Amino acid sequence: MQSARNHIEKYGWGKWAVSLLETDEFIGRIGLEELNFQASFSPNIELGYRIAYKHWGKGYASEGAKAALEYGFRRLNLEEIVAFTPIHNLRSQLVMKRIGMHHDSKDDFDHPKLPKEHRLSRHVLYRLSKIDWEKREKSRE
Repeated sequence: MQSARNHIEKYGWGKWAVSLLETDEFIGRIGLEELNFQASFSPNIELGYRIAYKHWGKGYASEGAKAALEYGFRRLNLEEIVAFTPIHNLRSQLVMKRIGMHHDSKDDFDHPKLPKEHRLSRHVLYRLSKIDWEKREKSRE
């Protein structure tokens, strides 16, 4: 949590707390951050979300991720936003697809902060350009 606070203090944006409107219960974080490692797709801004397990499947990750994309493209004027997850995290990949992000297996990578033998080392990378996001938004009107 301290790294999220530091990022927001430095940039004015980051991963924001998510809470339920009805109860104000904290259920996770969703937002944007600068990548904190070197990769073939850096420098770049990462979309990230983490929702408490008991709240999975209710659309909170997708709703928050869409809001973060809109903020990134409209307010921060970013040209591209990336998201990634371990290759076995199919639920997270479904969120990325649902919000319009694109995957190309040639972009998949071994996370540099994990040992290569680690079961979560291999990651899939999804991307969304501002141009593709604008087209998608326009088609919804």
